[in-house]
Amino acid sequence: MKQNSLKKWLSVIGCMVLIAALALSMIGCGSKEEAQEPVGENNSPVEIVGEGATVFQFSVVDLEENETKFEIHTDETTVGAALLSLGLIEGEDGPYGLYVMKVNGIEAIYEEDGSYWAFYENGEYGMTGVDLTDIDPSVAYSFVQTKD
Repeated sequence: MKQNSLKKWLSVIGCMVLIAALALSMIGCGSKEEAQEPVGENNSPVEIVGEGATVFQFSVVDLEENETKFEIHTDETTVGAALLSLGLIEGEDGPYGLYVMKVNGIEAIYEEDGSYWAFYENGEYGMTGVDLTDIDPSVAYSFVQTKD
C-alpha cells in the first residue's frame, strides 16, 4: 500500500517537473528582438564597411536609380582616400584631381558611353573633388551615375 502511494507521489512530482520545464521553455520562446542590419531612410539596408575612429555615410546611385548605402569606418582624413582604401571607388589622376571611373564595381566612362560619376555632399554637387574633400561625419556623401 505504501509503495502505491509513493508511486503516485512520484508521478505527481514528475508531472509537475514536466509542466514547469514546458512553462520555462515557452517563456524562452517569447518574441525577442533579433539583431537587425542598420537601415537608412526608406528602410533600405546600410552596409557597414571598414574599421576606424571616423564614421560617415556614403551612398551610390546608378543609372537605374538603384541606391546602395554604406556606413564607412576609417582612419583616413579625406573621403577619397577612405573610399579608395576600401575599394569602393577606382579612378585615375587627372588635371583636376582623381577622375573616378568605377564606384562600387559600376563603371562609368564618359568617353565611351557619356556617363560619369558625380560627387555629392548632403545632396548638393560637391565643390571639391572626392580626393580633396576632408571627411565631415555630419555630411552624407554620395556618387550618382549621370548620363548626358
